[in-house]
Amino acid sequence: MLRATLKSLLARKLRLVLSGLAVVLGVMFVSGSFVVTDTLNRTFDSIFADAFSATDVSVSAKPKIEVSELDGEEVAAPLPAATVDRIKTISGVRSATGRVDADGARVIGSDGKVLTSMGPPRLGGNWTGADGLMELREGRGPTADTEIAVNANTAELAGLKVGDRVGVLTLEPKHEFTLVGIWGYSGGRDSIGGVQEVAFTTPVAQKLMLGAPGSFTSVVVDAADGVTPEQVRDRVAAALGADYEVKTGKQLAEESADSIQEGLAFFNQILLGFAGVALFVGIFLILNTFSIIVAQRTKELALLRAMGASRRQVIGSVLVEAVMIGLIAAVLGLAAGVGAGGGLAYLFGSFSDLTLASISVPLSAVISAFVVGLVVTVIAAVLPALRASRIAPIAAMQEVSIPDRPLTRLSVAGGLVFSAGAATLGVGLFADAGDATLWLILGGVLVSFIGVALLTPLISKPVIGALGRLFSWSLPGRLGRLNSGRNPRRTAITAAALMVGIALVTGVTVIMDSAKSSLKAEAAEILKAQIMISGDQTGPRPPTYDPAVIDKTAALPGVRAAAGLWNDMVTIDGEQQYVTATKDLSTLAEAYGTTATPLTADQIAVSRPTADEEHWQVGQQVTVQTARGDPHKYTIATIFAKDSLPGSVILPSAAISGFGLTQPLLGFVRLDDGVAISSVLPQVKQLLADSPEVSATDSATFVDQQAAQFDQIITMIQILLGLAILIAVLGVVNTLALSVLERTRELGLLRAVGLGRAQTMRMITVEAVVISVFGALLGVAVGAGMGTAVAHALADDGITEIVLPWARMGTYLGLAALVGVVAAVVPAIRAARLNVLGAIAHD
Repeated sequence: MLRATLKSLLARKLRLVLSGLAVVLGVMFVSGSFVVTDTLNRTFDSIFADAFSATDVSVSAKPKIEVSELDGEEVAAPLPAATVDRIKTISGVRSATGRVDADGARVIGSDGKVLTSMGPPRLGGNWTGADGLMELREGRGPTADTEIAVNANTAELAGLKVGDRVGVLTLEPKHEFTLVGIWGYSGGRDSIGGVQEVAFTTPVAQKLMLGAPGSFTSVVVDAADGVTPEQVRDRVAAALGADYEVKTGKQLAEESADSIQEGLAFFNQILLGFAGVALFVGIFLILNTFSIIVAQRTKELALLRAMGASRRQVIGSVLVEAVMIGLIAAVLGLAAGVGAGGGLAYLFGSFSDLTLASISVPLSAVISAFVVGLVVTVIAAVLPALRASRIAPIAAMQEVSIPDRPLTRLSVAGGLVFSAGAATLGVGLFADAGDATLWLILGGVLVSFIGVALLTPLISKPVIGALGRLFSWSLPGRLGRLNSGRNPRRTAITAAALMVGIALVTGVTVIMDSAKSSLKAEAAEILKAQIMISGDQTGPRPPTYDPAVIDKTAALPGVRAAAGLWNDMVTIDGEQQYVTATKDLSTLAEAYGTTATPLTADQIAVSRPTADEEHWQVGQQVTVQTARGDPHKYTIATIFAKDSLPGSVILPSAAISGFGLTQPLLGFVRLDDGVAISSVLPQVKQLLADSPEVSATDSATFVDQQAAQFDQIITMIQILLGLAILIAVLGVVNTLALSVLERTRELGLLRAVGLGRAQTMRMITVEAVVISVFGALLGVAVGAGMGTAVAHALADDGITEIVLPWARMGTYLGLAALVGVVAAVVPAIRAARLNVLGAIAHD
């Protein structure tokens, strides 16, 4: 039986290729996710190992606000200079050097634009001289407060050379320096990990990067001869106490790599989630393929039964074929995944200026490739295998395959599954399920999809009949319409694969468009400022501007009120919270379009939703710890209505000095009644000449820019779901190709009675278009329904309007028709080229 199965498999190579293609693509996505994550992990391991290779021991003060890699940047607590002198006296210490290293030194290039970063930090620090890792390539280190040096990566990106005047943005507004030196790293490297670096004199670095003269971010300790870094670490830690973090260079490298891997793990989970969608779609394709294969092999399997093969052997025959296909697809998918993962890592490295580690294949990629390849294929083959085992020996004498069974049981099962999925989704969306909410929503969506797929055969005949009438003006069109509806199960499975991908894209589009429309409507109703000051965040740090711009803007003729907004993460009574601050709350309120009482230095304002969530009352005191300041008790002075002011917790101007970023991120400018925006906007732009990271726009343009971020999310989702849709398209090709093989004799008879080659091709094309449009129509309907439900459930989170993207949904339907035409090309050509006499004689 095994030999018969293998011979049958090898005798039908086209069937083998078409069966395994979906698995290959799914496995490629899964294994590629592990390859790219492993490559980036090893890349960052190497980067941090290099960065701390010259460090025996590092001492730093514990940060006042601990921030994870996913939540933002952690601000180092300033370390007093006296600590450096104290460390030098500890036994086993050869030398101790105070270092300033902080993110936020943004160099203005020769073109007048700020150098952006898609990931690596833009560090500013103090020049401590070249060492075994750093090597001076041109000029010298800075010795005067008006001088800087940069690494070769920064010099190249900014188009700088020694002797140039260079503008640098830090905690303070733009300062200009003379570039006196350019350095690199051992091994001919221009940077470590694509980091942009600027070195100042120590006093300037302390002032501009820390805002704390006489302080450092860390102390680099060199161990004396005969003393290990671990011994020095323990001695220094014992001498300084629990307020300091004392670690070896090896520890720092490992911990830094671990923090990056936290973000990469999240990135990997996203990729695996989309891989799961692709595999879910692939199951439909494989299920359909094996169903057609079993139908084509009816006589063969019946003959085996007649010769004594048991039902178990027949099931085993189909499953062995599935295992063989799964193994071959796993190998090919793994190879493709290595290529795809390497390519994705290369793109990531290019955008982030990283020197990638060599591409390798981690064990997780290999295991996942074979587990996924085998499990998905075997699961998809189970039902066709059971159906094959029911073939009676008498079928060997029949000329046709087993007719379709009634759809009653399938439809009832579909209804029950869909109801269960809808109920689960409803609980996740509308009930307070705590930590289980996300899993309930995901599970409800998945089960609902399965339920819709099971119900698809029931609705396929009437819907396809209606769609097919659009093409019934000719004989090929009528034949194509009849062919697409002759096997509801097969048509439904093919369409369901396309339905999943389009439903997810449509659902996300509904949610994003609803959020975008709600944002615009809310802004139009609440925001009264006519001019906004803001910038596009392209790295880990948001763009800022000189706070003096606000004061100068407020003095312009025609300006009613101008206010800046600061933002940072703090802890309030020990819990992390994002807060905002402004110099004068009443001015901010007037610029924003409402009224408020000014805050004193010990008062804060809280939004009503936050107050309710935290059970805060007016007059209650809370303790706020900022990134750079000391704990401070504030009294809740006012509780403002939701969205009547920007932010949820507003601190007074006295708190700004303790923020990680001491310059404003946003600005609101409200004009006097009757004053034209065009008369004031150019003047505000001129005031921002020395703050090139930000710009001034009218409020309508600002809102459109914020709303455009939703379109970026939609585009990203479309790209990531593209593989699932590609697999669905292959499903249409697969179904038609195998269907042409199955109907060889029928096609021969049609040709014999006068159907031309062109007509045959049109018939196959109509069949493909009808199936594709049916799947897209189903996907659009299901996606719109689910997207509407999710958007409605997010009403408390700001989605107040439900928007159905009719234009995009129409585009999806149009693309589905195009997909049908493309998918029909190869099967149609094959059908048109059939030898008429050979096809009639085909058995």
